[in-house]
Amino acid sequence: MNFTVIIPARFGSTRFPGKPLAEINGKPMLMHVVDRARESGATRIIVATDDERIQHVVDNECEVCMTCSSHTSGTERLAEVIKKLCIEDTEIIINVQGDEPFVPAVNIRQVADNLVAHNPSIATLACPIVEPDEVVNPNCVKVVLAENSNALYFSRAIVPYIRGTNYADKGAIDTAPYLRHIGLYGYTAGYIKQYVGYQPSHLEQIESLEQLRALWYNDVVHVDIAKEAPPVGIDTPEDLKRLLQELQANA
Repeated sequence: MNFTVIIPARFGSTRFPGKPLAEINGKPMLMHVVDRARESGATRIIVATDDERIQHVVDNECEVCMTCSSHTSGTERLAEVIKKLCIEDTEIIINVQGDEPFVPAVNIRQVADNLVAHNPSIATLACPIVEPDEVVNPNCVKVVLAENSNALYFSRAIVPYIRGTNYADKGAIDTAPYLRHIGLYGYTAGYIKQYVGYQPSHLEQIESLEQLRALWYNDVVHVDIAKEAPPVGIDTPEDLKRLLQELQANA
């Protein structure tokens, strides 16, 4: 099966400027992501960026598409890539975040396979939450599924809310009902064009979660349990420091 991985990589992160080029084991974070995309069996790998510093680092490793700096989401950046490179509507696109250096390659492939198998508008992944801290952490996005594994809702809040639970007491939290959303997305190039044509929804704006736009317009988002649970993404320098400490401890 042919599929294209597009990696949105923005230099000007508010919480972590220059994040895609932060070094992990002597290699820029973004290059770790490119390596995982290669391991997944992707037919084509494209880094979508707005910064020449990022372009310079990855230019000899994969395709680079320079995009404008005004995009408000990674999906909008993908839409520009699709238009610039004249990618066919039927092409399978996997959106792999540039701050997921250790995303398992098997998960990237899993999203592509699930898009073909279930034919939703969007295919994505989740994994069980095992730490009570993640349940109450708004940076950990929770997802609630229907019986057929289609998403009912994504939220930074505690969903589902277990009535009678004292969430201030971490020891009282039963983590079993909770799933952490993993920010890998699979869709066709044609659907990406459709998505960016929608008006942003109220829910996505208040939660700051772009996948809620798809649910707002009644598009199907299929969520499979990841074959391999990835580490949490890197949003801040503190996240990177913690990850490097974990790598050193496990070496």
